[in-house]
Amino acid sequence: MFREMRRIKQLLSNEETEEILCACKSGTLALSGDDGYPYAVPMSYVYENGKIYFHSSLSGHKIDALKKCGKASFCVIAEDNILPEKFTTVYVSVIAFGQIRIITDNNEKRKAITLLSDKYSPNLETEREKEINGSFERMHMLELTIEHMTGKEGIERTRMRENK
Repeated sequence: MFREMRRIKQLLSNEETEEILCACKSGTLALSGDDGYPYAVPMSYVYENGKIYFHSSLSGHKIDALKKCGKASFCVIAEDNILPEKFTTVYVSVIAFGQIRIITDNNEKRKAITLLSDKYSPNLETEREKEINGSFERMHMLELTIEHMTGKEGIERTRMRENK
């Protein structure tokens, strides 16, 4: 169903891939948009146990798109250093594919927004709870269940690691 990565030598382990997803702060969510055009939008997120959670407004292009088609991909770039003299970059990235849904159960929704807010506003528990409670009914939480995921590094980074 999903393509295997062509440059297998540059494939990162599952552990490295999950570490990158946990460490990054934002990525790009891609959905099937209007009239067959892809719709890709930068998003903050949190990763936990094979799922990626996103915060969203109640309406808009993203919500319309995922209601039409629940298939999605999400990409993060953890490193991207240009090597002009070699006409390449040293990069590390992750791409995940899966099914995305709006969380409708309030307990699941609260758990997801708490995970997200813990990531971005640590040590502000009282303030986070106040913010969550004040906006809970005016937001969606989205859950991307990962079906396939790969981490990849640029060949220059692979060569650097091999020469250590």
